Amino acid sequence: MVDQNKIREAARLLLEGIGEDPDREGLKETPERIARMYEEIFAGMGRDGREELGKVFTVENSEMVLERDITFYSMCEHHMLPFYGKAHVAYIPNGRVVGLSKLARTVEIYAGRLQVQERMTGQIADAVMKYLAPRGVMVVLEAEHTCMTMRGVRKPGSRTVTTAARGVFLEDESLQNRFFQLLNLS
Repeated sequence: MVDQNKIREAARLLLEGIGEDPDREGLKETPERIARMYEEIFAGMGRDGREELGKVFTVENSEMVLERDITFYSMCEHHMLPFYGKAHVAYIPNGRVVGLSKLARTVEIYAGRLQVQERMTGQIADAVMKYLAPRGVMVVLEAEHTCMTMRGVRKPGSRTVTTAARGVFLEDESLQNRFFQLLNLS
């Protein structure tokens, strides 16, 4: 999916643009390293949650399932700088559950592309609803954006929190409250 040749060319141009010599000893292999890094960072391009959420297990339980503190790293599409934090994903099963690692991998898929946090939150919730078909899902992302902490207003430690609720989480405020109590955010 990633065009390594274009990334190497762009990296050389960027180095030249900031006044560096891309042929000096410490930078000779930098364009290649950047190309490999971008392939890893943007591994979510062209993928969706079906890969991870398609393998389900039948259950009788209809109580909330919560996977919290899923660490993620993504890239802001406005400045191409990282944002990173924790994702919390809960759903109410409708006769089917997935392995807990599948929720974390779903977060990774949507984090692995140029993003804005608000869109990513909704994409995760929509994927869980579409491919797992639970009675409802709730997603919260908490992240620090380096485009705001290392440049611009330079406010390190500031966090952005986004939420997405679908299904019964929209209809039942007590479910949302229970979710937030489990996260200790309320």
